[in-house]
Amino acid sequence: MKYPIGIQSFRKIREEGYVYVDKTRQIYDLMGHGNYFFLSRPRRFGKSLLLSTLYELYTGQETLFRDLWIHAHWDWQAAPRPVIWLKFAQIDYKMKGLEAALLAEVHRIAKELGVSLSEDTLKSSFSELLYEVGRSQKAVLLIDEYDKPIIDYLDDTPQAEANRDVLKNFYSVLKDADPYIEFLFLTGVSAFSKVSIFSDLNNLSNITLSPQGYTLLGITQEELDTVFETPMQAHDRSKVREWYNGYSWGGEERLYNPFSILRFLQSGQYQNYWFETGTPTFLVKEMRDKQFYEVSGIEAAVSDLSNFDYRHLNPVSVLFQTGYLTIRHYEPEDYLYTLDHPNKEVRFSLEQVLLATYLGHPSESPLPRIVHLRRALQQKDLPSAIDILNAAFAEIPYEHWQKENEHFYHALIHLIFRLLGVYVRSEVHTARGRCDALVETADYLYAFEFKLDRPVAEALRQIREKGYLSAYKDSPKEKIGVGVSFSTEQKGIVDWGVE
Repeated sequence: MKYPIGIQSFRKIREEGYVYVDKTRQIYDLMGHGNYFFLSRPRRFGKSLLLSTLYELYTGQETLFRDLWIHAHWDWQAAPRPVIWLKFAQIDYKMKGLEAALLAEVHRIAKELGVSLSEDTLKSSFSELLYEVGRSQKAVLLIDEYDKPIIDYLDDTPQAEANRDVLKNFYSVLKDADPYIEFLFLTGVSAFSKVSIFSDLNNLSNITLSPQGYTLLGITQEELDTVFETPMQAHDRSKVREWYNGYSWGGEERLYNPFSILRFLQSGQYQNYWFETGTPTFLVKEMRDKQFYEVSGIEAAVSDLSNFDYRHLNPVSVLFQTGYLTIRHYEPEDYLYTLDHPNKEVRFSLEQVLLATYLGHPSESPLPRIVHLRRALQQKDLPSAIDILNAAFAEIPYEHWQKENEHFYHALIHLIFRLLGVYVRSEVHTARGRCDALVETADYLYAFEFKLDRPVAEALRQIREKGYLSAYKDSPKEKIGVGVSFSTEQKGIVDWGVE
């Protein structure tokens, strides 16, 4: 079985025998709900492949669709439609500037479609292109990664603002182009307010949180079990789900990110493939600056999920739209969404880069430290475990302690033990009356209680009186309470004890 990892061309997948999860029935059904669509999904989720499929469909490439659902339902006798396909990932706007690069791309597309343009400004050239291409037969307009010129400059607000103005002016042409457009599909990672970029495009249907878009991209459990039935027989299905399933835009359907699950099926190894695609530096910086590190169970309104203001970044909006949070539950009566990490892989990705940022070394992985902590706890080597924790606190940049020492203390404890949970069972509790961290290895059960500027005896007494380990009294494992006293003045662990 050939896995189309990173392949965005529908033609290449079909002609070269790669496996394809048939989404053509959903594409066909979507066309019955309108003509102008927008879909936001995280990176590596198949947006470009979707537009490539639409391109081949509208240009009448019948042979590519044989044995797919849509082949028996599409009117192949109709004349192929002219397709204008803008791919922002292939436009060299960083070197040329967005307006010049986009103007060159409009003229390149015109030449490719056999159209001569007389206009020389961006707005007028785009308007002329739509008119010339669509006047005899309505055109199909596909725009992939429409937001990339803004997303790439989220750490440079003036440039992001300038690019937004260029895009707003560019897309304003669409208001009067309806007579020349049969079908329009826009994709992107982020849903910037339509008021700011698509102010005049009132008929644009955002299907990001609509049933039509729920499973249009991504791989469902049923699709995985049927299309990939043979390779899946070699794997623990529940473990695969834990690591790679869990994305949802409606609260019910759960999806796999195609890139991650295909990489797993190819290698057979549980690895963090998401991390390899890169975590936006602006995102983790924003989370650190806003003291935002515990994201499980967050409640959000639809406006938090569907808007993206690059001038005043909301971490919840950014985390959701970039794929680090997904919908766990939707309550229609209250119009509230409950969010969480989709799966183990995504949580692991975000928490390790966030921990590295808190430690002041964003380019270095904190995983060696976590592995050493695991080994120390597996061997009941508590002095080494305390040394490892203390070394982590010692690395926090001095200026960070000066600003918000207690926040950094709690963030480090939380992130260290959350990451430890990738290797051994480790739960981080924040609710009142529960210990700070429970860690379970093959032979030991640990209850950790951390006190800030308070004596170790108080921590140990709380572990004992609250019965943090009593729930495990029937376990044959040795149970160990660990109290740790942390000093804000000395910025480290000053005492610890065990019972």
